[in-house]
Amino acid sequence: MTRRFWVFIEQNHGEMHPVAAELLGVANCLVSEVADELKASGEEAVVEGILVGHDVDNVAKEALMYGAERIYHVDDPAFEHYLNRPYTEALTHLVEKYKPEVFLIGATTLGRDLAGAVATSIKTGLTADCTKLEMGPFRKIEKKLLLATRPAFGGNVIATIVCKDHTPQMATVRPRVFETPVRNPKAKGEIIQESFEVTPEMMAAQLVEFINDQTTNLNLEYAEVIVSGGKGLGNSKGFELIKELADELGGVVGSSRAAVDGGWIDYAHQVGQTGKHVRPKLYVACGISGAIQHKVGMQDSDYILAINTDPQAPIFEVSTLGVVGDLYEVIPEMIKQLRAQKGASA
Repeated sequence: MTRRFWVFIEQNHGEMHPVAAELLGVANCLVSEVADELKASGEEAVVEGILVGHDVDNVAKEALMYGAERIYHVDDPAFEHYLNRPYTEALTHLVEKYKPEVFLIGATTLGRDLAGAVATSIKTGLTADCTKLEMGPFRKIEKKLLLATRPAFGGNVIATIVCKDHTPQMATVRPRVFETPVRNPKAKGEIIQESFEVTPEMMAAQLVEFINDQTTNLNLEYAEVIVSGGKGLGNSKGFELIKELADELGGVVGSSRAAVDGGWIDYAHQVGQTGKHVRPKLYVACGISGAIQHKVGMQDSDYILAINTDPQAPIFEVSTLGVVGDLYEVIPEMIKQLRAQKGASA
């Protein structure tokens, strides 16, 4: 018997979404966590990718390099652009055919729309926006189950959810919650072309045009430098200074939940448990106290610089370097020094 751990390989215009690589890494970790069961039962477990699209063979090959052992590829002109109904029908067909044990989908705009529809179609449970996944024991059930952890009640509670009676056990996972596995260009695997008939009924909706939302270009999750502002800014005008520093560092602007709740900046900039998870090379936290809801979204950054007037602020617990001072004095001096260095090297 084969225990299948599936990852939906999201792609857009022939480019694999980075969250797919992250989930392939997670799936391989989950398989390793049931190694003892596999040895005892004589079963095997495989990590497989599910790819739906048109003329995206390069994406299938890319997924193999990040840890998929096999890719099931549904190729049809109808899948050139995402539409919920045909994608849902295709994934439902594959689930019923191969009966995976676990099915992971990125908690992107597309993934959230698709995952709920698939779970409803195959009548299984779905844990959304997970921040932790593991295979573990649950009560007296012999096999380990997927233990999916996510924030609840506005991030004030952390819940671990189990789907014990139905398969696949489904979960959506936020981008950048997990590390990207090392890409192996020499990796080999199997790509299986799956046939699926797209009927006119499935194409009831028609894509007319794309309207580009400028906030989607922010790409906060994958920025290498982020300068975030919090309640300590005092007002929305403080973000003008934050942006000035971000521009000097070649980064983007982030924020705490308090700043978003105050109406000072758009939600697209929010970092934290109920916002975006980030892993930049440099994270500058300005006027952010460091509540646990914010820290879990940025504490995996390579280097964290915190600026706060309170020497006991929790943000200093995870910072690489802390500056106790008024951000309205510290940041202008930082900008001045950065410009001086650029001028000297010009």
